[in-house]
Amino acid sequence: MKSMMSKLVVTCALVALLISAGMARAAEVNVYSYRQPFLIKPLFDAFTKETGIKVNTVYAKKGLVERLKSEGANSPADLIFTVDIGRLTDAANAEVTQAVNSDILNANIPASYRAGNGHWFGLTTRARVIAASKERVKEGEISTYEELADPKWKGRICTRSGKHAYMVALTASMIAHHGEAKAKEWLTGLKANLARKPQGNDRAQAKAIKEGQCDLALLNHYYMAKMMRNEEQSAWADAIYLVFPNQGDRGTHLNVSGMALTKSSPNKAHAIKLMEFLSSDLAQRMYAEENSEYPLKQGVPWSGLLASWGKFKADVVALDQVASNRANAIKMADEVQYDAK
Repeated sequence: MKSMMSKLVVTCALVALLISAGMARAAEVNVYSYRQPFLIKPLFDAFTKETGIKVNTVYAKKGLVERLKSEGANSPADLIFTVDIGRLTDAANAEVTQAVNSDILNANIPASYRAGNGHWFGLTTRARVIAASKERVKEGEISTYEELADPKWKGRICTRSGKHAYMVALTASMIAHHGEAKAKEWLTGLKANLARKPQGNDRAQAKAIKEGQCDLALLNHYYMAKMMRNEEQSAWADAIYLVFPNQGDRGTHLNVSGMALTKSSPNKAHAIKLMEFLSSDLAQRMYAEENSEYPLKQGVPWSGLLASWGKFKADVVALDQVASNRANAIKMADEVQYDAK
């Protein structure tokens, strides 16, 4: 009997050890990210310090949705991080995400910046602003996106490709506000005003203004902050000032960086805990400071630089509505041959 009791005690101890080991192994979250690791690592480190849950990251410039689809139910990924409403909705439409119903997330993230069905949540916002030459464009000379199509700017505007995600989102927002016919008229007018064939990234547009190739450009606001901190690019930043468009009516177009819970998440509870942490005051402040973006949680202070640029009115059209117009926006860019100049 004593021997049997000893064996039972040992067996129970082994079972407890295995359970404990299993729990330890489960105390992690796996993230597939389009955001570069150095931008989000401080946030994950803070989460691990607070909860003991480790965060593993796989970074890629593209192809993460396709990877999730090919991995299927065996995917180790719990969350997907991305930097545009298009990629967030692409993931949801590919059916590689699942809904999250969290009172914390719903309280912290405004409804305009999360999916109505809970399949994605914004983390920070990025304003699509007009960059204007300090030398050649007087302050107040342009104040709306619509004015970019005014013939007075013929041969004076630079942009990315009309089918780049940032341009697509802006065009989609124009469709949301004005309808397809008016949006197409606007895009046609903008194309007619281009100084060169659409090319390069946002910083390349500021460089082109510095070099006198154009006088106006579209860029995400945080690139201004990045250029200001870069020795070579600071001259590009010095050559421009930022215009937050449409302050007299609907407000400036915003896009998001965001996250979604994967359909196959093996660590769902921990993943949702990370999502909730990232919507907290601490993480929102860290995220905004690290990336020079605007926090989504109300009451979280902006970085000193962003605060120095002043408050602005933001377009509050639901990003779900913008996303629903993306296919038409891409088609429209083809129809007006935006990239063919």
